[in-house]
Amino acid sequence: MATSEAPQFDFTVLRRLREQREMTLAELSAASGVSVAVISKLERNQQSAELETLYRLARAFGLSATDLMAMAESPLAHRVAEKNYRSGEFRFRSIKYANVVGLLGTAPAGAKVSRPEIHHDDTEVCWVTEGKLRLTLPHEECLLEAGESIQFDAIQQHTYEALADSQFVILHLRKDKRY
Repeated sequence: MATSEAPQFDFTVLRRLREQREMTLAELSAASGVSVAVISKLERNQQSAELETLYRLARAFGLSATDLMAMAESPLAHRVAEKNYRSGEFRFRSIKYANVVGLLGTAPAGAKVSRPEIHHDDTEVCWVTEGKLRLTLPHEECLLEAGESIQFDAIQQHTYEALADSQFVILHLRKDKRY
């Protein structure tokens, strides 16, 4: 009994990209210089792609050929389980992917933490959903109330202090990853 293996590269991602940009096959063909027939076959996984073809299609979407290959090779969804940890009186529920770390934090009034997570060259976003936090950076201090957020370069020394019982979301976004 023969089994049908999944293709090594799933180029149905081309159709999703094209539809997201509201492009027809003819419009993608014109933008990339790749024939409608070839694009159609790739979108249905009926043909493998030459590197030059991938390069042209990727450029039509504003991507690199490497990005397009990664999208075609990787599953489009990744699932992880949360982990819990404490840093002083701050409590965190965290999820971690190669390009982003998400932290849902809570802290009682008066709690303080410096650099709650080991940082690489990340961008950090903090969004206060309840309460009030003080963020101290090397040359500024920011008060964040419920509904407010801030973004900064996480490699800087920084301290969070809960000025009221607080709940917040912190995102660490890797600068060197596509998504």
